[in-house]
Amino acid sequence: MENIAKKEKSVSTTSEKIRELAIDAVFIALTYVFTAFINIKLPIAANGGLIHLGNIPLFIAAIVFGWKTGMIAGGIGMGLFDMISGFWATWAPFTLVIVGLMGFAVGKITEKRNSYVVNLIAIIVAAVIKVVGYYIAEGVIYGNWVAPVSSIPGNLVQIGVAAIIVLPISVRLKKAAAKIFATK
Repeated sequence: MENIAKKEKSVSTTSEKIRELAIDAVFIALTYVFTAFINIKLPIAANGGLIHLGNIPLFIAAIVFGWKTGMIAGGIGMGLFDMISGFWATWAPFTLVIVGLMGFAVGKITEKRNSYVVNLIAIIVAAVIKVVGYYIAEGVIYGNWVAPVSSIPGNLVQIGVAAIIVLPISVRLKKAAAKIFATK
C-alpha cells in the first residue's frame, strides 16, 4: 500500500513539473513573439531604441504563475529575441539578467497578494529595474554615461503600455488560474 502512495505522489510531482515546464515554455514563446513581432524601432537613443509589447506576457506570467515563471519567461524570451535578431545580440546577456530580475521582482511582490495596487507596485518596481538596468548596460556597451538617458522614455513607454493592458486583467487572470491549476 505504501508503494502505491509513493508512486501516486511521484506521478503527481511529475505531472506538476510537466505542467510547470509547459507553462514556462508557452510564456517564453509569448514573450519572444510579443517582443519580436509587435514592436516599433525608435529613431532616438544611441542604438535607436525599441518599444515592444514583450512585457505584457512577462508581467502576466509573473503575476499569475509566480516569480520563477516570470523570471524564466522574461529573461529567456527577450534574451532569445536579442540573440536571434542579430542587431540586438550584444544586449542578450544584459537582457537575460535585467528582464529576468523584472520577472523575479514582479512575481515575488505579487505571490501572496492579488490586488490591483500590489500589481501596480510590482510593475513600478519592474520599471525601475528596467530603467536602471538598461542605463547601466548601455553605459557599459557604449562607454558613455550620458547617451543612455535618451533610452529612458522608451523604456517607460514599454512598461506603461504593458501596465495599461495587464493591470485591469491580472487580478481576474490570477483567480482563474488558481481555480484551473490550483496555484498559489
